[in-house]
Amino acid sequence: MYQEKSSIWIDASIATVWRAVTEEQQLTQWYAPDSTWEIPKLKAGEEIIFTLMPNEHNQLSEKLPMVLTIKNVTPNREFSFYLGIEESLIAIVLEEEKNGTTVTFNTSGYEASLVNLKDLVEENKTL
Repeated sequence: MYQEKSSIWIDASIATVWRAVTEEQQLTQWYAPDSTWEIPKLKAGEEIIFTLMPNEHNQLSEKLPMVLTIKNVTPNREFSFYLGIEESLIAIVLEEEKNGTTVTFNTSGYEASLVNLKDLVEENKTL
């Protein structure tokens, strides 16, 4: 069965994009903005605490903390994690392409987050 993916090309080096998808402060800015990340150790098997905040994209009335488990950390290549069961795996894969970086989520529905990521990385690059 073919599964839809979410993907975007970013005009930045793979190392710059890698930091944006693995650093707590940057994740907070583009992935469900204002929701917080706590990543004590960036390695497989470690836990992440992601706290989803109420916003216009969800029906939450209060913040929702979730404990995620890191499945894979391959620097400048893949960062993946899941909530509870591995079937809920979210994988973020990076590939160097056309003097930039293509970022792909393993499922669809991340288009808005990817636009946020692109804006964040491309704006910060000029700072």
